[in-house]
Amino acid sequence: MSALTSGEILTAVARILIFEDGAITFLCTKDEISIRFPKTRRLAAYLSVPHYYVIPVLAAMEEEGLVTRTERVGVSTNTKGTAILFSRIMEDYPEEVEQILGPDLLDAIKGRIFGR
Repeated sequence: MSALTSGEILTAVARILIFEDGAITFLCTKDEISIRFPKTRRLAAYLSVPHYYVIPVLAAMEEEGLVTRTERVGVSTNTKGTAILFSRIMEDYPEEVEQILGPDLLDAIKGRIFGR
């Protein structure tokens, strides 16, 4: 089995949020917007790998400044990770995102994330 990449994790997160949950959980503060990841075991099940294959990739993503891992809370993006994940979601699934968020909220979130 080849090693997972952060790109594979982000794709899995996007697909789970859009197609399985039909929801994106945002945390908005005055400084940033973050996106909550599915639980590690759920990501692993989606990717058909043991959960301990996912953990080192998430640790590497944290080192790269893409996510924050909080014990007993979960994984969420930080500013850089939010921009990357949301760009991927918008590029791959624009209609689905608009159906979930609605046009007004989508525009507001894009404005906050991308500074428009």
